[in-house]
Amino acid sequence: MSRPDWGVQEEDLAFFAREIDSFLPPHIFDAHCHLYQCIDFKGATPALAADGPERVDWACFLRHMAAITPGRTYAGLAFPFPAKGVDFAGANAFLAAELAAHPATLRGSMLIEPGMDAEFVRESVRRNGFSGLKCYHVYAATAPTWDAAVEAYLPEEHVRVAHDLGLTITLHMVRARAIADPVNQEAIARLARKYPNARWILAHAARGFNPYHTVEGIGALRGIGNIWCDTSAVTEAGAFEAIVRTLGADRLVYGADFPVTHLRGRCVAIGDSFLWLTADNTNFGAAHAAVHPVLVQLESLRALKQACWNLGLGDTAVEGIFSRHAEALFKP
Repeated sequence: MSRPDWGVQEEDLAFFAREIDSFLPPHIFDAHCHLYQCIDFKGATPALAADGPERVDWACFLRHMAAITPGRTYAGLAFPFPAKGVDFAGANAFLAAELAAHPATLRGSMLIEPGMDAEFVRESVRRNGFSGLKCYHVYAATAPTWDAAVEAYLPEEHVRVAHDLGLTITLHMVRARAIADPVNQEAIARLARKYPNARWILAHAARGFNPYHTVEGIGALRGIGNIWCDTSAVTEAGAFEAIVRTLGADRLVYGADFPVTHLRGRCVAIGDSFLWLTADNTNFGAAHAAVHPVLVQLESLRALKQACWNLGLGDTAVEGIFSRHAEALFKP
């Protein structure tokens, strides 16, 4: 991905006023955002974080959201930034402190890696008041990790902890074809059915950056009652539409993926994969007219608006996606 542009430009504000303002409800529960401090990156600080603030707490998140979605109130589910080499103890402690400071509006997921003892995870969740678990492929032993099967970075004993404690699991699946991959389909369906009290949130519309993967594969999860999908950072409508048509509108929850929200550009399907278009890899001056890319947050919101329009969803259903569905998952 490109380096982020943390600033808000005139075209962003004009885009919001024209495309988003009349669609976006006044209250939002963001089920996918990252809170972190750069001191906890013990390896190289990811470029996405390096351009932004050193300390990204809940107040920082709210300031940046207010700048591009003015007039909205937020609650949310946050987790640390899942970078390779992160200090897990420091990152989770930082999140726990934010949860304690904002109990009315903030829930949190513990960042885990496959080598963590299951009883340590259980005790940490109870002690810190976490509501979920956040796994990530970069902690798998598979090389490259983009080819990792689910259980290479989410061992079954961690799923069992989520089942025992009624936790959510936010899963950014990998492998080239995402939910269209039979290996991913089998693992998610099997674990979700075996541990029904764990609530799965499949990030990025079941990693529908190429929406045709979600269109093709989401049917493998039809009828499994403990699976939801979030909308985070997806900038094409097709994956959202497939989830609503196949699983139901009540299985789609809004997520923004802050700070990916503040990249300038968008992700597009190309062939059987996808590509992030940013100033680093795209000559925007080659178009027939002036191109002024806006922030990923705005592109994703427009795609969700298009999906809701195509599906004929009314205001009540839209408000469910933006708040009620996720808030029901995280009731005390």
